[in-house]
Amino acid sequence: MDLIKGYNPRRSRLLIQLKNENLYHLPVVCNQCENAYCMNACPVKAIQRNDDGIVCIDPDECIGCGLCVQYCPIGMAALDPDTQKAVKCELCQGNPLCVEACPAGALELIYKGEINA
Repeated sequence: MDLIKGYNPRRSRLLIQLKNENLYHLPVVCNQCENAYCMNACPVKAIQRNDDGIVCIDPDECIGCGLCVQYCPIGMAALDPDTQKAVKCELCQGNPLCVEACPAGALELIYKGEINA
């Protein structure tokens, strides 16, 4: 399988939970929470919401304290093993590579206003 340039599954912020080998896989991604616990927990304000509403981490400001990891209710924030800085899904700034790279075409980026319940 050819991977999209720049996409590295080992460093992906998309988690796949296998519920049953024959039933389904559940992708878990950052919810970009309206009241982002990770952002509120950051003591140096390295986590901010950008103009598109995406919660982003500034690696230059992050001190690697891990509070965002502790406060994320779905476990999507993590410390990068190489840099010891916080990382999370930032939707690749609106063009998520996981969506492009998914061999089954099973992933789609849907914006908040497009969701029909």
